[in-house]
Amino acid sequence: QVQLVESGGGLVQAGGSLRLSCAAHGRIFGDSTMGWYRQPPGKQRELVTTITRGGSTNYVDSVKGRFTISRDNAKDTTYLQMNSLKPEDTAVYYCNLRDAYYDYWGLGTQVTVSS
Repeated sequence: QVQLVESGGGLVQAGGSLRLSCAAHGRIFGDSTMGWYRQPPGKQRELVTTITRGGSTNYVDSVKGRFTISRDNAKDTTYLQMNSLKPEDTAVYYCNLRDAYYDYWGLGTQVTVSS
């Protein structure tokens, strides 16, 4: 069983920055992909970005050039640096880890961007 612990959410003005962290605790089987999803108010959860253990990344078009995902394999931790934040980035951000057998989710952290 793997537990994901997120931190770093909060309230920021448009144009500002936030950094989210997600630490995985437990046994991870095989290669794993870590990522961030978000759920805006009244909408469905959507993929934001993912990163493989080897460092390959994937971003949704709306965050390209503004968000950067990184990963520390030694610490089983992923980071999401969010710059030039917009009100439409407001959402609960969820960390995800997918290993050889399971799909794990964090409890989510709120990001609110004021205009």
